[in-house]
Amino acid sequence: MTMWRRTYLLLLLVRIYLALSPSYIHPDENFQGPEIIAGQIFGYPNLKTWEFTSSRPVRSVFPLWPVYGLPMLVLQWVWTETGKEAVAPRLVYYALRLLMFILSFVLEDWAIHELVHSPRERRIAVVLVASSYVTWTYQTHTFSNAVETLVVLWSIVMIQRILDNKHRSSLLSSALLGSLVAFGVCNRITIPAFLLPPGLYLLPHFLRKPFSLLVLGTTFILTSILGIVVDTIFYHPSSPEPLFQILRSDLTITPLNSLLYNTSASNLSLHGLHPPYQHLIASLPLLLGPALLLFWYIRKPSLSIISALSATVLLSLIPHQEPRFLLPAVPLILSSVRLPSSGVLKRYWFISWIIFNAILGVLMGIYHQGGVVPAQLWLGQQRPHDSGLSKVFWWRTYSPPVWLLGGKELLTVDLMGMKVEEMMDRVSGATEGYKGGDPTSVGLVAPKSSVDLDAWIEKTKGVMVFEQLWTTGNHLNLDDLDLEADGIVGTLERVVGRRGLVIWKVSRIPEV
Repeated sequence: MTMWRRTYLLLLLVRIYLALSPSYIHPDENFQGPEIIAGQIFGYPNLKTWEFTSSRPVRSVFPLWPVYGLPMLVLQWVWTETGKEAVAPRLVYYALRLLMFILSFVLEDWAIHELVHSPRERRIAVVLVASSYVTWTYQTHTFSNAVETLVVLWSIVMIQRILDNKHRSSLLSSALLGSLVAFGVCNRITIPAFLLPPGLYLLPHFLRKPFSLLVLGTTFILTSILGIVVDTIFYHPSSPEPLFQILRSDLTITPLNSLLYNTSASNLSLHGLHPPYQHLIASLPLLLGPALLLFWYIRKPSLSIISALSATVLLSLIPHQEPRFLLPAVPLILSSVRLPSSGVLKRYWFISWIIFNAILGVLMGIYHQGGVVPAQLWLGQQRPHDSGLSKVFWWRTYSPPVWLLGGKELLTVDLMGMKVEEMMDRVSGATEGYKGGDPTSVGLVAPKSSVDLDAWIEKTKGVMVFEQLWTTGNHLNLDDLDLEADGIVGTLERVVGRRGLVIWKVSRIPEV
């Protein structure tokens, strides 16, 4: 077994380990996918965010069904066949993570093999992509950006196949490309930024082989119609009108709604506005780290690098920018560069690359909000008389996925980053009164790094009782950083040294 193959297999183990670690990178990985479909299939109580509840919904459920719905339906069928009542949310959660790992391992790595023709350059490209923390974490989470990455890669593969086959119409590749683009637009409207410039290379081919363009357009239109029908049915669940009447008069075209929403500066200001150089000075360095230095060693202009660079430029024109919006650019860039020819430079670069990805891999793959999912799963497994809780407040954490509670009747109240005084009023007020002759108890989930909570617990001794029900140390709350107040050392001691998440049972001491 060669060194490259051993390295790849080792990196594969790292990828599957982090795929099955319950870190929580961004709320969208739950609330724009599994949260919605789990409610549809299993009937779990779920929380629909504004993207799905506005009068003009901006999220399509069409891509969610094949990616998340199909494996959930398979699990439900297997569970029914074995005579069990319901699929546990824990099993569904880890099955989806395993699925995302498989999709990354099979489709992403296969696409790199297709795009890089030289065996030597292909080995380097595959290992670079496989050693990126982005592949270990973002790509194995249930992000629409992770799905977009796969669609972008395989769309470019199809474009490359059409260009390489100059003497034939490449009808199959054209048909697949049309369906992929339509599916990708339903998934995220940013995908044209990645595909439009490479797609321009197909114009001479379509002039020679117009039937290819007809096939591509046909599959694009048919897939788009399917997506519109699925979305229209989803967003009109209780309409008394017949389906054909709804399709005639009240179509739900979510990509169009999303485009209109995201072209409004006032709408984007609600999510945060960024300067046009945000992707260049923040997003790309965060995603690529030392690999940015390899821009000096790009092999030659290719569809991959054209796609990555054009998307970076075009998406920089949009005022709201997040690093994950450039997720498809990571494998495209890493598969387009060479390593330094100098042995010394190569050695130092490898050291910096390993350190960068090890740190970010551990942070984003294990610790980043890593207690939220296990805490919610634990709460969902508790019987009412075990915990005595019917309401749980979450404070200074990401929004907990409601579907992970399964069918448990437990009210989840997300206080987000509410000021400590307001949080204390809400929790304290909820403990007033009695339930069945006993003082009312509520749950409070909060990070250990919140020293304000320590002061409250100490201050209310003799009045309130704080019982620790559950805790984990695999939780870092980066939103709790306060360098101005604590300084660098103080912040690290508090946020890192006191990392963890706690579920408290809060109740009042009965007055005598």
